[in-house]
Amino acid sequence: MLTKTIQYMVFLIFRNLYCYFMIMELKPRLLEIGAKKLIGTKVTMSFVNDKTRELWQTFMPKRNAIKNRVDDDLICMQVYSTPPVLENFDPTAVFQKWAAAEVTDLSDVPNGMKTFEIPGGLYAVFDYKGRALDFAPTFRYIFTEWLPQSAYEVDERPHFEILGAKYKNNEPDSEEEIWIPVRLK
Repeated sequence: MLTKTIQYMVFLIFRNLYCYFMIMELKPRLLEIGAKKLIGTKVTMSFVNDKTRELWQTFMPKRNAIKNRVDDDLICMQVYSTPPVLENFDPTAVFQKWAAAEVTDLSDVPNGMKTFEIPGGLYAVFDYKGRALDFAPTFRYIFTEWLPQSAYEVDERPHFEILGAKYKNNEPDSEEEIWIPVRLK
């Protein structure tokens, strides 16, 4: 029993060191984009009352009904009433979370789905590799280290993740792009 406990502790130490070094290498690409048209489903939730699983369980069976898709990527989007800042972070603050696909136009919306247009603007794009459950250290790094040391601040536009071909729902080798809206300070 003690040996298994020690093995698990060693595993945790190495995993945390790996995560630390991966985070320290995170350098965003700064991209100016035009507006993105989305069709998908949404829920209102908070970090305390997380409904992400239910959102995707509702969206995934219907995703193929979306016509005029730009590509096969999926988009996970958060629409905050005020941008999240860690100094005053409130895990009970309510926001909208979307499961969606980008489309060329909003003319053909499947039953039960909604439309949203992400305004164009500047984004810091971080390439994340790992399980969604292990994202917290990366989130902290972006908002407590990279952002304060950069020439940018969070802008009041939606945050989103692009879940492309290398996304593997909660697998350690899963990859996604984290898009943080920014503007010059």
